[in-house]
Amino acid sequence: MLVSRGLVAGFTVALLLVGCGTRMTKAPVEDRGTYAGAMTTTNGSPQPGVVAAPIKPLPGAENAGKPGYYTVKPGDTLIRIGLENGQGWKDIARWNNLTNPDLIEVGQVLRVVAPSATPPPVIAADTGVVTRPVTSTTITPSTPTATPLPPASTASGAKPVTPAPAVAAAPAPSAGEDDLNFIWPASGSLLAGFDEARNKGYDISGKAGDPVLAAADGRVVYSGAGLRGYGNLVILKHNNTFLTAYAHNQTLLVKEDQTVRKGQKIAEMGSTDADRVKLHFEIRRQGKPVDPARYLSAR
Repeated sequence: MLVSRGLVAGFTVALLLVGCGTRMTKAPVEDRGTYAGAMTTTNGSPQPGVVAAPIKPLPGAENAGKPGYYTVKPGDTLIRIGLENGQGWKDIARWNNLTNPDLIEVGQVLRVVAPSATPPPVIAADTGVVTRPVTSTTITPSTPTATPLPPASTASGAKPVTPAPAVAAAPAPSAGEDDLNFIWPASGSLLAGFDEARNKGYDISGKAGDPVLAAADGRVVYSGAGLRGYGNLVILKHNNTFLTAYAHNQTLLVKEDQTVRKGQKIAEMGSTDADRVKLHFEIRRQGKPVDPARYLSAR
């Protein structure tokens, strides 16, 4: 009995000695090469063996800052980007291969001019001053040409007649992009004039249901209520320079991609997203609001 107790005691002591001599090791860490949420040490430096995944650049990032491209900002929508760049939102969606035009990311860079078009000149805020991009020009040094000798005199001694230099015919004048004659889109009195900081167009009075007319020939690039602050809105594109916008309507009478003529009824006046019945009318040159007084015909 004493021997058995001694054997048990000895075996127990041996187990304790083995346990004390065994080291605890950490679970193995697998380095997969990339780890999006890389852990850091207390001083902020990354832990050894953990590699952060490279950040995937946003679409079009390589074009940031180039003429003809726009970087998306917080709160932007494709409709607003189109309005502020003088384009239709559907065109921008097509140029950028956007399968879902409602899904754009802050920092994403979008093409806002047609792929085959030259980026528009930069227009200073309603001053009429146009700054065009500088283009490099190769100058070829001129080569001096010999002056031709006069022809020999005729037998009669008459002096030869020198023909007059040919004058190139001037090209026939053509209507420029800015030669649009806008008409007033409504017959009411002016409630508020243009103020670049507070009012980007004209506010025109009227009664609910009064006709709203197209100020010039154009194509409907937007018809809806998706732009905050404008209510039921129609946007017309007249050429590569001008857009016009008609806001706060009660009823919209045209659809996107429809062609309209100057003076055509496109909406009925209302008070959507406004404090009273009125038409808010904007003229935009290359997407920038300009004073309608410079372009509207006299009443």
